[in-house]
Amino acid sequence: MSAGTSDILAPEQEPVELARFREQWKAEVRERLGQAATSGAQTQPVPAAIITNTLSASRGPATHVVAGAPTVTAHTSHGQSHLSPNLAHAVEVYRKAVFHEQNSQLDEALQLYRQAFRLDANVDRAYFIEEQRTQERISTQPTSHKKVPSTVSVDGVTWDVQKLEVHQDSKAKSFMTSGFLAQVLENFPENLVFEPEDEKEGLPPINLIPDELLLQILRILDYTTIERFAAVSRKARVLSLDSAIWRYDFVQMAYKPPQIADDESITNIVELYSSDYRRAYIEHPRLRLDGVYIAVCHYMRMGSSENSWVNVTHLITYHRYLRFFPNGQVLSLLANEEWQPHTVIPMLKPNLRMKGFYIGNWSLSGNTVYITNLVEKHLSHVHATTEPQSNKYFFQMTLALRSRPLGRWNKLDFIGYDSVNVEDGETIPLPLKNERSFWFSKVKSWAGY
Repeated sequence: MSAGTSDILAPEQEPVELARFREQWKAEVRERLGQAATSGAQTQPVPAAIITNTLSASRGPATHVVAGAPTVTAHTSHGQSHLSPNLAHAVEVYRKAVFHEQNSQLDEALQLYRQAFRLDANVDRAYFIEEQRTQERISTQPTSHKKVPSTVSVDGVTWDVQKLEVHQDSKAKSFMTSGFLAQVLENFPENLVFEPEDEKEGLPPINLIPDELLLQILRILDYTTIERFAAVSRKARVLSLDSAIWRYDFVQMAYKPPQIADDESITNIVELYSSDYRRAYIEHPRLRLDGVYIAVCHYMRMGSSENSWVNVTHLITYHRYLRFFPNGQVLSLLANEEWQPHTVIPMLKPNLRMKGFYIGNWSLSGNTVYITNLVEKHLSHVHATTEPQSNKYFFQMTLALRSRPLGRWNKLDFIGYDSVNVEDGETIPLPLKNERSFWFSKVKSWAGY
């Protein structure tokens, strides 16, 4: 074949299969061109990156076109949008994910986001469109105004208004606090949960327990246990501040005469602490009744020796015990080192009779404890034929109540210790050289109120 001739075969020289393929290809191209022409006559071209909402006069389907994404078709009927079942389900899952993210539940939100995008890759754009349509529908919805019937009397309306109660938010309604703790609580989020110790784990099962049930559990605990529970998390701290716990289970049970004066009101005491019952219970002085105050005292005594050049010195140890009762009775015991606290405390009851045992009365005024009429109870003799002699003296103590740390009220310091003559009332101060402070020791089997 010469260089001037064409390499393209004539139609009659082409193979049969090649000719058949060419005809099929031409037919498909003509069919596609016909469909494109028909579609172009019915719709208008949409610019890129613009979302349009085309609504025909006959309330036909609305087409949402998003640049770089497949078309999302929604059917509008009476102001409500209906997506395809698969996309509608994806949008609903995406909406739940947004809710969990807003509530700081990031693990659940991440799982739901993944699920939504697996259902539909463009679920975020569809969700955005649906939210916009919802906001537009709400903004354009007319508000209805109802007139009050003329048959309603003014007195009836006024009576209904008087019955209304003004409440603050839920957090401020359940408890009241003041001071530095109130400033800390201002930064707490509204919806609190018990967080897991490991962030990779799920929420602990304690979140399934209602707050009302948790409060009932807290009301049967002592205040030290409640404060330890409050240190666990922010949710625990908020629960421990419920006013019902501190008002009914602590303040009203603890602050009764002789803890306070007969003419003193609990309401006036709580007002001194900004109506914060927890703060009042922690900061207002009170004597502990659920244990015993013990003072360990020492003094040196010179001993005797056969050799004059040897000096013998003895260290003498003795204990003082004070146990207070809610009825104003107090027990005082002076015991030497032979009687150790673990032996004495179970015996420290009003029916005890031993040397150095006294029974008197107590009262509290501010931070000062007054113990009066301390009378020694003599040993009872079974075969005694004469009546026991009456006491010629009774004793009285004045002590300062202190708290180390705050809220414990676990220390008593001597201010004065006097001996009073029963006949003439002469008061003789006793030396306090060897006396030491009392420290509180809790006894689990003793009631606190």
